[in-house]
Amino acid sequence: MGSAIPSSLANAASRLRENKLPAGHAHPRRPGTVQRILRAAEEHFAQRGLAGARIGAIARAARVNKALLYYYFASKEELHRFTLSALFRQLREQTSAALDLPGSPRQQLLRYINSYFDFMVAHPNYPRLFERELMSEEPRLVGLVQEHLRPLYRRLTAVIRAGIAEGEFRRVDPQHTLFSLVAMTVFYFAAAPVLSQLWRCEPLAPRRVAARRRAILDFVEHALFLPAARKR
Repeated sequence: MGSAIPSSLANAASRLRENKLPAGHAHPRRPGTVQRILRAAEEHFAQRGLAGARIGAIARAARVNKALLYYYFASKEELHRFTLSALFRQLREQTSAALDLPGSPRQQLLRYINSYFDFMVAHPNYPRLFERELMSEEPRLVGLVQEHLRPLYRRLTAVIRAGIAEGEFRRVDPQHTLFSLVAMTVFYFAAAPVLSQLWRCEPLAPRRVAARRRAILDFVEHALFLPAARKR
């Protein structure tokens, strides 16, 4: 599977950007309608998967009728593809913006971690969606990984190599280090149902999420950065 976007998906994206409704449509144009649809789809696909998802349930959760949803998305499959693509695109753009800011490798990596964590807080269903795609026999992830994750992976491994070369980071394997950084964040949100039973609390409550962020940053400071770099 290549990274080319199907014409139907491109048409949906065009309609979303223009925020248009058909001529004479009974529903007024409302800011945020599409965002509600995508939010509801994100939640529903994470819970039920593509096969088990129902367009009617997504429409009800988004507070729109099915006709309006089908105007923007021709099918359940198209909505699913667009939901995944929108998430991956936002992840890439949000974290890339953090990396674009000037600073040392240490500063860049910390900004990336915070930006990635912010994305996970805003989209706690992302881990389940990603896991479902990993287990799927359909190669839907291939194009998304090539388009969005691979460029980000290259930038981050370059940051880690620069940190090693400049004496800020320990001599680590950039690939495994990056995988560990991502896993420390993703698994917390993916395992929230289990953690709620182990800890007897709500792991996604703001106070607990803030504590997890601090724990990750503290771990990175002491596991990856050399003592001299921590003082900068």
